[in-house]
Amino acid sequence: MNSQGPQQHSITEVAAEWAVRLHAGALTDQEQAELRHWIACDSRHEAALRFAEQTWAALGEVHKDEAVHRRRPSAAVLPVRRSSRRRPWQRAAAVALVVVAAGVGWVRGPEAWLRLQADYVTQKGEVRTVHLADGSTVELDSASAIRLDYDGVQRRISLLQGSAIFDVAPMVGKETRPFVVQSAGGQTRALGTRFVVDREESSQAWVGVLQHSVAVSLQASPKKGPSDRVLQEGQAARYSPQEGIVPLDQFDVERATSWRRGVLIFDRQPLAKVIEQLNRYRPGRVVLTSADLGDREVSGVFRLDMLDTALGTLTQELQVQRLDLAGLSLIY
Repeated sequence: MNSQGPQQHSITEVAAEWAVRLHAGALTDQEQAELRHWIACDSRHEAALRFAEQTWAALGEVHKDEAVHRRRPSAAVLPVRRSSRRRPWQRAAAVALVVVAAGVGWVRGPEAWLRLQADYVTQKGEVRTVHLADGSTVELDSASAIRLDYDGVQRRISLLQGSAIFDVAPMVGKETRPFVVQSAGGQTRALGTRFVVDREESSQAWVGVLQHSVAVSLQASPKKGPSDRVLQEGQAARYSPQEGIVPLDQFDVERATSWRRGVLIFDRQPLAKVIEQLNRYRPGRVVLTSADLGDREVSGVFRLDMLDTALGTLTQELQVQRLDLAGLSLIY
């Protein structure tokens, strides 16, 4: 099955045409306006354009200096060229670019798309600390990805997948830009030092504050609930377009971020939730064959470097059976 549906394929086609036109020369004022409008219409458009430009550069059809320095349009004014007429070779190049982009999606699927969008990615079981130019640090959880979008206005980071802890360099001296993390249709602005964002789904995430405070807001008005909220140290909230920003009472932020200490901590959690977390850190996949099993409660501390042992102990304690296949473990 192809990883790109009809709508995504259409986005890829338009992004490919814009990538070719950008690398062919400067845009007219009208073209600049059209491109900005297209990017603003859908959150996927900017990522598609970035992917198309990177794919085009990888094909070697542009000079090296253009591949390194070409940037997507922003509020800054782009140079103007005299004619907006598209040459035949540009259309042919755009078609070729779509074919290559679709081929990458077919062979490598969502992982390839994610890697072309992201600046930093962690594998399953990998926890990594990234030091940023402004002095901030990001601790990336297993199977996580971020993109850096620093500019003259703000220090913006997009959490594309997984979870990350942000330790923010303060706005002092020459540093006057706010620090903002965007993910799943919302954004978290640092009002202090350290916080965590966990992207649970494409339109749902939770935020927890480890030090000081943050301001959480949604990019669009939710169906119900507030669209902005300030969280203090120790507090957490989940946001989505359906429920708005909902505080998570009794939520232990330190326990939820125990992965940074090399362990996973569970306190009377359903087995289904525990298995979901193990799958996030352990190679292969564990599958429960019974919904009733998923409701059984589990408590324990599992070391990230000993998850196979932990899984064995877990099945023994619950008195269930486990069948290991190639890359798959069945619990029944």
